[in-house]
Amino acid sequence: MTVDENILKFLIDSTKSDSLEFKLDLKDNSYILTDVSVTYSPIPVNKPTTRGGVYFSEKFAYKMKGTIKDLSVVPLLTKKMLGPNTEFGEIKITTIVSINDSTKNLEIFTNLTNSVQTPDSIELSMIIVKLESV
Repeated sequence: MTVDENILKFLIDSTKSDSLEFKLDLKDNSYILTDVSVTYSPIPVNKPTTRGGVYFSEKFAYKMKGTIKDLSVVPLLTKKMLGPNTEFGEIKITTIVSINDSTKNLEIFTNLTNSVQTPDSIELSMIIVKLESV
C-alpha cells in the first residue's frame, strides 16, 4: 500500500477524538459511518503473503472500524466481504480533513474483513488498501 503515512497518523489521532465525519459510498448511495477508529496493528499472518490467491497481506495493516445505523446497506455488502467470496470489491469512504491550514478531501479505499449486525446497526471491520487526496 502506498499512502501518505502522515495522513494515516492524522486519521488515527482524529478518530480518537471523534472530530471527523465519514461517509461510506456504495452503489450510488451514501451512508454515515459513526464510531470510526483507525489503527495500525498486526494481522494473523506470519510473513507477507497472498491470501487465498486473492489479495496480498503484510504482517501489519491499517485497519478501520465503523458503524452504520441504516440497515438497508446490508444487501449491498454481500459482494464486498473478503473470505470465500473471490469477487470482492473495495469500499470507498470519504472524509474532509484540515492539515497544516489546508483542507483535503480524502477517499479511503478498504476491504471489508468482518461485519457484525445488531437489530439497529452494523459494525464493519476493514483493512485500508488505498488512500487518495482529491
